[in-house]
Amino acid sequence: MSDHRNVAFTGISVDREALIANYATVADQVAPSGVIAVVKADAYGHGALHAAQAFVDAGAEWLGVADIDEALALRDGGIDVRILAWLHAPDEDFERAAAENITPAVSSVDQLNAAVAAEVSSVHLVIDTGLSRNGAVESEWAELFDAAGSLQRRGERTRIEGVMSHLANASRDDDLEQDATLRRALDGLAAHGIVPEIVHLAASAASLAVPETRRDLARVGIALYGLSPFAGRTSADLGLRPAMTVTASVLRTVRVRAGEGVSYGYTHRASTDTTLAIIGLGYADGFDRAYGNRVSVSIGGQRFPVVGRVAMNAMHVDIGDADVRVGDEVVLWGDPATGVPAVEEWADAIGTINYEVVARLGRLLERRTL
Repeated sequence: MSDHRNVAFTGISVDREALIANYATVADQVAPSGVIAVVKADAYGHGALHAAQAFVDAGAEWLGVADIDEALALRDGGIDVRILAWLHAPDEDFERAAAENITPAVSSVDQLNAAVAAEVSSVHLVIDTGLSRNGAVESEWAELFDAAGSLQRRGERTRIEGVMSHLANASRDDDLEQDATLRRALDGLAAHGIVPEIVHLAASAASLAVPETRRDLARVGIALYGLSPFAGRTSADLGLRPAMTVTASVLRTVRVRAGEGVSYGYTHRASTDTTLAIIGLGYADGFDRAYGNRVSVSIGGQRFPVVGRVAMNAMHVDIGDADVRVGDEVVLWGDPATGVPAVEEWADAIGTINYEVVARLGRLLERRTL
């Protein structure tokens, strides 16, 4: 194809206005609780720095990340609002957090002592209320709470600003039981003279569905990107708009005869004479091999199936006799309100959730903000 100006973009396009609108929608729904905009895992594949800036412009005063490396990348990009990081290496000394005014959430006495030694200005204590991940379990509360009380009595530079936990989202009753466990922890802290300014428990699902768990802040991730945390409710049902569109360019077309196999292992054979469009995305970019024969894409407003096993750098699309040409745009997923596939179709095809599909997209994929 000689006119390269017509070649479609291959990569991830993120609608900045959708991010801002989603933040406003969520903030309105969870008020008077505030929002921690979660941008961990490269903002669930959307690009952390640009997403963070959009949320800050929308009014976010807090951002949440998994670790200090993610927080530092935001600081390097000019983000200056409060950042909370809650997952730390065993040897983390927290000096980096102190230097860049990053708030660590700590799960143990050792982490608390390291944060105090580094003279971070504030910490949040992580309480495990039933997820069995990071956070102090109930048998560790006495030691942690005593250490926190001692810290406060000594008048150290580091203050216990907040307490957090995380829900398993198993059921409403389970969420409320975890909330009750958190209340017991807060009572235990109060007995040591600590009444935190900020308590946060709910993430996207509970923030929207179990208002009793919102507390002072809601840590919202997937919903801010316009995706639903619920199996039975769509983005549109929640008043959200998916911000991510994944597109590719047709690299070439190949005519195959009935009975001919397609891609590795011949998991698909053409049932009739047909044409295949090849796109340059594969499992090296985060697209599972198992998508083959299970999902469809949109080209020119029509749906076409992905056929054969997804390869490392390519997929095959059966376009039949449609007028599809090299350079044409292929939409893998985007906002279903526009007629293109929803990311949930891709998630359902391999038995997973929308979170995983977007978060696993390769970091080398080009991302652009519209």
